Amino acid sequence: MTDLRLRRSVLYMPGSNARALEKAKTLPADSLILDLEDAVGQEEKELAREQVCAAVKSGGYGDRELVIRVNAPQTPWGEADLRAAIEARPDAILMPKVSSPAVLEAIANHLEALDAPEDIAVWAMIETPAAILNIKEIAQARRDRRTRLTCFVLGTNDLAKDTWAQLVPGRVPMLPWIMFALAAARSEGLTILDGVWNDIADVDGCRTECRQSRDLGFDGKTLIHPNQLEPANTSFAPTEEEVRRARLVIEAFAKPENAKRGAIKLEGRLYERQHISMAKRAVTWSEAIAAKGY
Repeated sequence: MTDLRLRRSVLYMPGSNARALEKAKTLPADSLILDLEDAVGQEEKELAREQVCAAVKSGGYGDRELVIRVNAPQTPWGEADLRAAIEARPDAILMPKVSSPAVLEAIANHLEALDAPEDIAVWAMIETPAAILNIKEIAQARRDRRTRLTCFVLGTNDLAKDTWAQLVPGRVPMLPWIMFALAAARSEGLTILDGVWNDIADVDGCRTECRQSRDLGFDGKTLIHPNQLEPANTSFAPTEEEVRRARLVIEAFAKPENAKRGAIKLEGRLYERQHISMAKRAVTWSEAIAAKGY
């Protein structure tokens, strides 16, 4: 058993859709992003804010992590969004357009001024060329506990819009930025979530990109439709063979005869001591998924 927080599947839910907010209580998603920003038209911003905050307060979402994506502070809705989100007390608030550490510092000051509970984390959307260029410094903002920064969320659609990069299968145009962001996140112990797959009807394409995300090293993938949950949940889960091999590595290095050995050979493969932590991670993920039930 483990208390690992899984974020394989992180589903955006439009805050203006009350039916969707209710349905989310039954979906096999690890986390839910209740959206007040991109998924909501200007004329529905206030309605979305009311519905999302009421939903978070009323509960009923089980152990699903609840995140509210607010509008940026400089927009007409940002201030009210932040105040309402703090009152609702989600697990985290997702801030859009975080392009420099100064943005996180300003948010930290804002949260302090509003007496935000300490257990509300901050997630950062990485969705601009400036964010990619400043990604190391943005990640290092986590060292200041006031920022509450715990997670990066890639906004690949916005990155494509601003750079003119094409959203093609395999994402070759974006891979350098993706990996740069991932390296920055890992260097500071941050969770990092991949951007969305846009073609709702193409579940196989979603599965392929989820597997790529997992292979690249992401914690999970953001999603825009419930039919993408199964591809994400299964893609980010270790296979039975991976878990079997992981347990074998852990057991082998635990044997007295291997106590001082830096590397051992198992089933024709060479394993070094650094593989122990990788093996333990696979086993921990497997146990967390089993405990969750999906």
